[in-house]
Amino acid sequence: MASLEELRAVRLDKLKLLEDFGMNAYPARVVKDLDLEEVARNFAYLVEKNHPLHLVGRVMSIRGQGAIVFASLFDGTSKFQVVFKKDEIEEKLFKLFINAIDAGDFISVIGTLFTTERGQESLLVKEWKIASKSLLPLPSEYYGVEDNDERFRKRYLDILLNQDVHTMIKQRSVFWNTIRTYLLEKGFIEVETPVLENTTGGAEARPFITHHNALDIDVYLRISAGELWQKKLLVGGIPKTFEIGRIFRNEGISTEHLQDYTQLEYYMAYSDYEQGMEMTKELYRFIAQKTFGTTIFSIRGHDVDLEKEWEVYDFIEILKTNYDIDPLQCSLEDVEAQLQKHEIEYEKETLNIERGVDLLWKKVRKTLAGPGFLIGVPVYLEPLAKRNENNPEVVERFQVILAGSEMGKGFSELNDPVDQRERFMHQQSLRDAGDDEAQMADMEFVEALEYGMPPAFGFGLSERLFSFLMDKPVREAQIFPLMRPKID
Repeated sequence: MASLEELRAVRLDKLKLLEDFGMNAYPARVVKDLDLEEVARNFAYLVEKNHPLHLVGRVMSIRGQGAIVFASLFDGTSKFQVVFKKDEIEEKLFKLFINAIDAGDFISVIGTLFTTERGQESLLVKEWKIASKSLLPLPSEYYGVEDNDERFRKRYLDILLNQDVHTMIKQRSVFWNTIRTYLLEKGFIEVETPVLENTTGGAEARPFITHHNALDIDVYLRISAGELWQKKLLVGGIPKTFEIGRIFRNEGISTEHLQDYTQLEYYMAYSDYEQGMEMTKELYRFIAQKTFGTTIFSIRGHDVDLEKEWEVYDFIEILKTNYDIDPLQCSLEDVEAQLQKHEIEYEKETLNIERGVDLLWKKVRKTLAGPGFLIGVPVYLEPLAKRNENNPEVVERFQVILAGSEMGKGFSELNDPVDQRERFMHQQSLRDAGDDEAQMADMEFVEALEYGMPPAFGFGLSERLFSFLMDKPVREAQIFPLMRPKID
């Protein structure tokens, strides 16, 4: 079998053939009348019109020999067959096509539509030009790129040869634009907030650190889509905002976790988490129907119907039932004993009640199919949510539970500056004790709250929701996941 370099050398020889013939192998312009999908959809009408058509596409396959050659073109919208007949095209162009064109090349053709004897809708080529010569061969359309590492590294080939991936990219666009449309129609305005921050806020995660040369300071890549910034907009009198943007978390890779990904966050003044739950159900059903045409999904062994009545799970009761501890009264020793009893891995050196209780909950979460809302979370697990008026030891927060995982979070926003300052200081004490995922104390945000922020509801979801509805690992559902540099 010829090596890749040997195959490349053969194609370079074919490139010279084109140049010697007088064809520019990489022209700046091509003539195209219609997308191939439009040709296929309107074939009967176009045949009746009987006008010559200019079509452009990548040659995906070539078959035939002698006086007739068939080629399949693909332009990103559809595939379509073009036919080269020796007696229908200038002989030197016919020979040049046979001698110089490979699967993977882009060509432009002029011809008329017809149907072959076998009933295949086709274009009979009268003239052709090269549009872009490929120097490396495409993998087989049937087998594609089989090695996963190579698939992600050469994602462009995976997209070209795997229709499922091609479709997934289009669905990603529908997914995010459906959310955008939903919020815009409800009177929200889209905003952009800083990606580089002096302190990270809005989530508990380990940030990436970089240096700002002009200001000569270290800054952080944001870990949320502008949560504290959008709340400052509430202070500034803008009642409904949202941002769909990239966030960065310097944490581990798993089927659910990435280091850089897209997230939505929106904030709505004069609302609370109970109203937010109703809006969330409506939003998720809208996303599902618009993106996938259904509300029924099979995800990681769970059957989920977003249209059914959503469950409500109480955090305190779940831990009492499954571990016989009360997370509002338990000690660190109680939590550690349960972690050991249920064989849950943890880091002893940095273990605190917050991390331990969260690990206990996450083990139970894996068993819950949903759709549902987790409520009743202790204050110490959520530094940015308003306390429940009936039980101030828990916050007015919910998490969307779907197929054993968290698929979004919303809460009545904490707008009490005194309470917010105290919670920030508690988070800072956790950081000082070695918990680098605890939130940083942002006293500039506390100052903004002191000017007054209206009661509000805030909500966020990430592209993890899209990957779950696709029933794919989140890395697989990204277009270009981050890869280590290739070492030759």
